[in-house]
Amino acid sequence: MQKQLKRIVVTTLLLLTVCAVAFAASSSPSPSSVFPVDRDLFKLYPSLMVYEKTKAGFTEPETCAGCHQEKYDEWQGSMHSLALVDPVYQGEYNKAVKATHGEVSRHCASCHTPAGVVTGEVSGPGLAGRSAVAKAGVSCDVCHSVSGLNHTKTPSKEPENGSLVLRPGEDGKDGPILVKRGPFKPEEGCGGGFHDCKQTDFHDKGDLCASCHQVYHYDKHYPLEATYLEWKHSPYAQKDIHCQDCHMVDHETFTRSADTMTKPQRKEYRHYFNGANYLVYYLASQAAQKNGDNEQAKRLMNQYDMAVKRLQKAAELEVSPIYRGGSLAEVKVRVKNIRAGHNLPTSLTNVRQMWLEIIAKDEKGKVVLASGAVGADGALPTDVRKFSSDGMGSDMHFAIDPWVVTAFSSHETIPPKGYKDAYYGIAVPKGSKKITVEVKLRYRQADQQVAEKLLQAVPEDINLARDYGVTKIPTLPVVDMVSIKSVLAVKN
Repeated sequence: MQKQLKRIVVTTLLLLTVCAVAFAASSSPSPSSVFPVDRDLFKLYPSLMVYEKTKAGFTEPETCAGCHQEKYDEWQGSMHSLALVDPVYQGEYNKAVKATHGEVSRHCASCHTPAGVVTGEVSGPGLAGRSAVAKAGVSCDVCHSVSGLNHTKTPSKEPENGSLVLRPGEDGKDGPILVKRGPFKPEEGCGGGFHDCKQTDFHDKGDLCASCHQVYHYDKHYPLEATYLEWKHSPYAQKDIHCQDCHMVDHETFTRSADTMTKPQRKEYRHYFNGANYLVYYLASQAAQKNGDNEQAKRLMNQYDMAVKRLQKAAELEVSPIYRGGSLAEVKVRVKNIRAGHNLPTSLTNVRQMWLEIIAKDEKGKVVLASGAVGADGALPTDVRKFSSDGMGSDMHFAIDPWVVTAFSSHETIPPKGYKDAYYGIAVPKGSKKITVEVKLRYRQADQQVAEKLLQAVPEDINLARDYGVTKIPTLPVVDMVSIKSVLAVKN
């Protein structure tokens, strides 16, 4: 009897334990149940790029130049062409691969050299021994071999981490047939017998760009770069102005697209893919000059100038006095995003820096307010008004490395056609009647120390002195996006 009772008690305890475990599992879902991964589809995970392999291979850009010289020249000076060789990227990629023991390798590289990753050629940092196709980064053939998008099949059910399909051609009876895709209906003779042409419904839409300009944490699927969703939730998307309408045109056309919300004409599109990465254009131009390629150096400096002008057209400032008891108490600065179709800044917003520098003086030239000046060491003051993000890891502590950041503890970027306000208390000297206020909105691509660490971490086969003529890390250039000067009365 006692043995039977003991068996009943033991059995009951086991059942209770099993139920408790099952309940805990159902009530506390693991990350994999929140972000399930279709491993059969995404064989290159954590990259979400899909390669539909046939006997048709990828074509190097120089071959495309045979029939499309003008487009090739435009692309050759673009960030797409520099995506893999960019030393800033290579430094960060090298750090990431080491820190994660290779886990993030395909996650990063699949958007910086899609063909290199899907063919298995690129599995880590460095440029030595890379083929022309791999080194070309986001080349002509990469974009024009995209046959489909898998945005709704990703772990987050949104575009992320290269969620596109690459298929450079088909298997024909007599051998491989190259197939290149684009937004327009093919004209007779398109491809000149070298490749076939097909029209898609996404090559002229932001959905194509979303695949690589929507970067999520490789494991937690937190949006580290949300450029596509920023655009999609903006007035630009509502007015049918897509990424291509601002980034695949010259500077004047970009300004018109943003101001009037009108799409460019077909003849106005270019393969510039110009954005705010002026530092990389500058470094690449230095490398081209060192190699004696003055034409390429000029092309890259033209892109540099376009990037700076683009930044200088993106925002506006307004300065307003705030009075209390009839006396000037605060200065309000409004920063408006007037022409960026995404947040300002965008992309790696916890690395990029956009901030206000303000100085106010009385009639005698005495400084009564100062904030935002860059220190001698290249650092920003702790009380500066920034429009960026602060990242944190899973431990809720500050983090800046993309492979660590799983959330933002603050996010102060400015939405398209939106604004953010900054307030500055001011102590007006006795007897003053007016205060002169000067404000600048300033931008640089990273904190000085962050940039130095990245460039110092480049792989061994990249020599900054040999390849770029850089013997020490230069002071990062700062772009003054917009400035304003106002005279404010002390008494209302």
